[in-house]
Amino acid sequence: MNILIVSAEASPFAKTGGLADAVSGLGRALDLKGNSVKILIPRYYCISKDSLELCKSALLISTGWSEITVNVYRARNSVFYESGSLEYIFIDNEKLYGRDGIYGSDYEPDYHDNPLRFSVLSRSAFAFCRSINWIPDIIHSNDWSTALVPVILNLFERKNFPHTKTVFTIHNLGYQGSYPDAAYRLLGLPESCKYDCHLARFGGINLLQAGICSSDFITTVSKKFMEEAMTPQGGFGLDGILRGMSDVFEGIVNGADSTEWNPLIDRYIPVHYSKDDLTGKRICREALQKTFGLKTDPDVPVIGIICRLVEQKGIAELFAPYYGAMYRMCSDFNAQFVVVGSGEKWCENEIHSLTGRFENFGSYIGYSEKISHIVEAGSDLFLMPSKYEPCGLNQIYSMLYGTIPVVRATGGLDDTVISWADNPDKATGFKFYDLTPDAVYNTVKWALSVFEDKAAVRKMQHNGMSSDFSWSAS
Repeated sequence: MNILIVSAEASPFAKTGGLADAVSGLGRALDLKGNSVKILIPRYYCISKDSLELCKSALLISTGWSEITVNVYRARNSVFYESGSLEYIFIDNEKLYGRDGIYGSDYEPDYHDNPLRFSVLSRSAFAFCRSINWIPDIIHSNDWSTALVPVILNLFERKNFPHTKTVFTIHNLGYQGSYPDAAYRLLGLPESCKYDCHLARFGGINLLQAGICSSDFITTVSKKFMEEAMTPQGGFGLDGILRGMSDVFEGIVNGADSTEWNPLIDRYIPVHYSKDDLTGKRICREALQKTFGLKTDPDVPVIGIICRLVEQKGIAELFAPYYGAMYRMCSDFNAQFVVVGSGEKWCENEIHSLTGRFENFGSYIGYSEKISHIVEAGSDLFLMPSKYEPCGLNQIYSMLYGTIPVVRATGGLDDTVISWADNPDKATGFKFYDLTPDAVYNTVKWALSVFEDKAAVRKMQHNGMSSDFSWSAS
């Protein structure tokens, strides 16, 4: 089949979270199954033209009320892998995408012209396919930023793509592309489409809602999150729509790209290791401790955290001054903590404060692919106290690297981690249910007490590393 995946992010080029890894991993897996796959994203300022080749120049894109030109670049997946025909395609317009951020910046968290930026991306998908006479059997769009793809197909492009089907994946219901009514003009659509295409919502517009209602099939990234999304508590206001479309709605856990996340071949870690020989993991732990300026003690458990510092990730319960559990854990537990992430400024400031205050706490504000791999390989436990988590990939990476996850039982975290309390023989981690600082504190305390039983730890590591989280399984 011909498959076009349209996304705002894709690893290794542009990434703010798990969406980028999921898009590239799925594309790679579909490619290896013999499909012709292209992944289309914008060329942001961070993506150098030096690694790309121009394949279309001055491609005209209608914005509804005017036309703009974009250049189209290409990078073959073989740049990163030894084989495969997967192609990354980049839509280039300096005014729209030549910025430091993907969705926003420190000064403007959500760019005011995002409806225009991502409308142009969605329209460019069809213009590019027409320009090379390549017709997808399936167009797969992802989250609110590409939700206009099925809308534009149904409105304007059916004569050129008569048999193309659309799949829309919800990676995070908490981000819906909601804008005031005045932003509708940036989409370049007829006024009647606001209602006909389900864009109108509560006096404004909602791009995610339109993408859901306009697609042939809808997926989300775990069974548990699919169930949660159809409830008033977990549906972020769209639960009624999703219940009404339950016959074309499926939850499928994201896979892990074994070419990128595999301790046997990981290019970022100092020593490789396997489930049958974990010697290298001890060396990776020492490298992790040195990276974060911690004491290189082989007997002190290291607890890793990698996340966006936003409410969804339970940062208040972890880091809020006089409330969160981290201060108490650093004070009370014979363990080391490392944090990688960026986001809300109050949280970044608190992490800086903890780093200066405790010798057993290290941090990296920002994101580094290399450091993230070292954290996964070198940590003993990995903490994810998410308020909600559609899928989560870090708990999967952790298990594959012999790092035991401690997670809140929500969404994909509940689907993928088998708790020690439920089945010690098959356990791969620890779960808790109430999102409170005490629940976080007590579950980490429980995990550290079990960690003293080396045979139990080794069993959990083996169980996790033996799990099949491949895209083939998904």
